[in-house]
Amino acid sequence: MTKVYTKTGDKGTTSLVGGERVSKIDERVEAYGTVDELGSFTAYLSDHLRSDEGLAEYLGDLDRVASQLMSVAALLAVGHGGEGKLPDISPEAIGYLEERIDAMQSRVRPITKFTIPGGHPTVSLCHVCRTVCRRAERASLRAAALHPTISANTLAYLNRLSDYFYLLGRALTEYYKVEETLWRP
Repeated sequence: MTKVYTKTGDKGTTSLVGGERVSKIDERVEAYGTVDELGSFTAYLSDHLRSDEGLAEYLGDLDRVASQLMSVAALLAVGHGGEGKLPDISPEAIGYLEERIDAMQSRVRPITKFTIPGGHPTVSLCHVCRTVCRRAERASLRAAALHPTISANTLAYLNRLSDYFYLLGRALTEYYKVEETLWRP
């Protein structure tokens, strides 16, 4: 790309993978835009963790997540003529998240109530990532309902990723030795 601006979107349209032009309020654009937002928050979370050598294992996870989120966004941006041009999210990528979730869950105390975000800025940021991920998943489901080329693996990855961020928040609550607040209706 030689210039950042092209002026082709000035009237509210954008190109998808494959060249199809769509409105910027198309469900796919909303979905991949929300995934892009999640990628930015994930980078912000990584920056918070970088200052602590004891959190290196999570930095490795988040580096993988950042790369996968770029793939998810690209897959959501596939339009007419772009089918099959990009590799799908692999079952191994989903399995990796499941392994990491299981590992974190085995290290935190069991709970039977919902947690209320907070206690430490980095823990709160995990919950921001979790909720943005849930929004990205909902936007992707709306897009998939209208555009069946969006794969089940793409949707499953986002579903698992929100669980990852939830468990990461719980693990960091213990790491930072802050009280986890449980919801009491």
